[in-house]
Amino acid sequence: MTINLCVLLWAHPGAEAALAAYEDKVLALFDDHGCTLLQRARTDGADGAPTEIQLISVPSQAALDAYMTDPRRTTLAAERDAAVARTDIHRVTLV
Repeated sequence: MTINLCVLLWAHPGAEAALAAYEDKVLALFDDHGCTLLQRARTDGADGAPTEIQLISVPSQAALDAYMTDPRRTTLAAERDAAVARTDIHRVTLV
């Protein structure tokens, strides 16, 4: 069963470029897990808006779990923590 996610990411102050660079690296792993980045957008972060918004399609919970635990992703945890202040993930229905 396909899972669609809306991912909201907030950068630490001054780390907007680092957030984008980190996301470039981990989103490149999607193909190996059958995941699809449907849309990626950025804001200026004004008024508490997330820095980056992603719409993602994942073929199954198992594929999502495999992506989340992929060692190539998890070894970047320090880079992520330095750049990303907050992440909200919502399961959504695309209309």
